[in-house]
Amino acid sequence: MTSFTAKPADGAAWVTGASSGIGKALALDLAREGYTVFVTARSEDALSELADRSADLKGRIVAAPGDVTNTKTMAEIAGRVDAEGNGLALAVFNAGVYLPVHGETLKVADFDKTFAVNLSGVVNGLVPAIERMKSRGRGQIAIVSSVTGYGGLPTSAAYGATKAALINMAESLKFDLDKFGVRIQVINPGFVDTPATEDNAFEMPALQQPEQAADRIAKGLKSGAFEITFPRRFTYVLKALQFLPYPAYFWLMNAATGWKKRPLETG
Repeated sequence: MTSFTAKPADGAAWVTGASSGIGKALALDLAREGYTVFVTARSEDALSELADRSADLKGRIVAAPGDVTNTKTMAEIAGRVDAEGNGLALAVFNAGVYLPVHGETLKVADFDKTFAVNLSGVVNGLVPAIERMKSRGRGQIAIVSSVTGYGGLPTSAAYGATKAALINMAESLKFDLDKFGVRIQVINPGFVDTPATEDNAFEMPALQQPEQAADRIAKGLKSGAFEITFPRRFTYVLKALQFLPYPAYFWLMNAATGWKKRPLETG
């Protein structure tokens, strides 16, 4: 079956994690293209403010507040988007949290929260979205993962685990979704200047602003690519490092981040 690429005339877009960062910038980009964009996050005030900013745009933004970890809420939002937006054509699952993890001060709660938002939070929107798209035989889904899903990085034991899982999830689902006209893509950005990265304790090469990232994603959604990754001068290097034997990989990561010289956390 021919892969489907969504356009504003096909129905509404749905963006999660839209109260700040990449999600907020992408929602505005899609509204400029003419989409009716339903935006989801926990902060109703932030979403209402974002909706107000779309007043002069070609499309519009509609606040659809909710917690991605709530299965029932996400199913209800998917139904609302489908009913009020003349069909759910495009879904971008972007909501995520980054909680730094240090091996010497491990906390189960950090893993639980990260998995609940980054992994289960995607599944909670993905399942009802696919159900609605399947009934029409068309739709487009993009899952925001990260280059931290390529291989282990300092402090990313929880975050990177979820992002690796999302990459595998998208790859696995593609085999079946292709059969009934639903395109799935995975988005693997490098470092983007968002609340999730502001506390990183190491240098972030090729750091991009949310508006730059959103522009790259908006263009990638129109392409036939399965993976949308940027900036390639950085992300392709990280991808290539996975072909190294482990001793070389860990040596290079320690050298690049200076992590081996950092003192252990004490609290």
